[in-house]
Amino acid sequence: MQFSRRKVVQSLAGAAVGSFGAPMLVRAQEARELVMISYPGRLSEPHRWLADQMEARHPNLKIRLVPSDSQDVVAQIKAAQGFSPYDAIPNDEPPHLIGISEAYIMRRNAAALKNLDSVYPELLRKSQGFGVPATYSLVGIAYNTTMVKSPPQTWADLWRPEFKGKVGIARTSSNLGLATLAIAAKTHGGSESDLDIGWDRLKALDAKAARSPASLTQMLEREEIALAPLWNNNTAAAAGKGLPIAFIKPKPGPIAIISFFSAIAKTRHPALVDEWLDGILSTAYQTRAAAAPYFFGPTVRGVNVPAEARAYTPSTPEEVLALQTIDWTRIVPVRGQLVERFDRTFAM
Repeated sequence: MQFSRRKVVQSLAGAAVGSFGAPMLVRAQEARELVMISYPGRLSEPHRWLADQMEARHPNLKIRLVPSDSQDVVAQIKAAQGFSPYDAIPNDEPPHLIGISEAYIMRRNAAALKNLDSVYPELLRKSQGFGVPATYSLVGIAYNTTMVKSPPQTWADLWRPEFKGKVGIARTSSNLGLATLAIAAKTHGGSESDLDIGWDRLKALDAKAARSPASLTQMLEREEIALAPLWNNNTAAAAGKGLPIAFIKPKPGPIAIISFFSAIAKTRHPALVDEWLDGILSTAYQTRAAAAPYFFGPTVRGVNVPAEARAYTPSTPEEVLALQTIDWTRIVPVRGQLVERFDRTFAM
């Protein structure tokens, strides 16, 4: 037998007033809290905006953002015996696949997501039915305009003779480093399943290795390198400081690394999380996230990318169709081996 939640609450409230007065009714309306994993610093601002919209619709709701990309969060989620201490989490593609395999994120409730039909189908397929494609970041080519007068236009141009010894690459412990290895392989006839040629071509660059995307950006700023495969966000931030840094979306297309937002399997508020995920897919949220200083790529159709973002983010259907993606299912299982090989190949 099913009970109407509204009738149950009304019955309890009526009984409470009859026996004890108002306090029981107050408790029935007490505040709820959603705890969302977010990004550090200003990158969390689009999430805060969305949280404010939801709080306005639900006066008794408080949404707390926890900025973290730490594996400690995942450990807490997996260790939870009852409800999870967190309700939803953003993950790039590699940890998204791990979240699916380790069952700490939930399949999406498609019936609750009215904006789901607006998502680009290719990006939706990559979710494998879990969470929603929230945004994407691009891996393109960043270059120092004082050092490079004839910038590359294709991925293959990185191997032009004049760039030898001037290219920087990120360690494969980062998604940027893994994407760079995949790019090197795919540009020269390899694939995610055949990365050996990628290793050979990276060595041929006489590349300078960086421990992280942030340190790679700093090397570019200090003119220790002239160009590098780099995130559009990092490049835009450097250029925004007035530095002579520019971004190329190289042919046949830059690499899109998708970020998914997913409900955590032990959330106590699945309906509210569904509302959050549908908000992530709204045109209003997507337009805000695409703007400066965030430069997140929109995952839904019909978003007008702001003018200041168009150098860093695809703004036309043709540019979106040119995006390349990576088959992370081939890379994630051997990630540890790839990090070890990178450290052997490129002395840090």
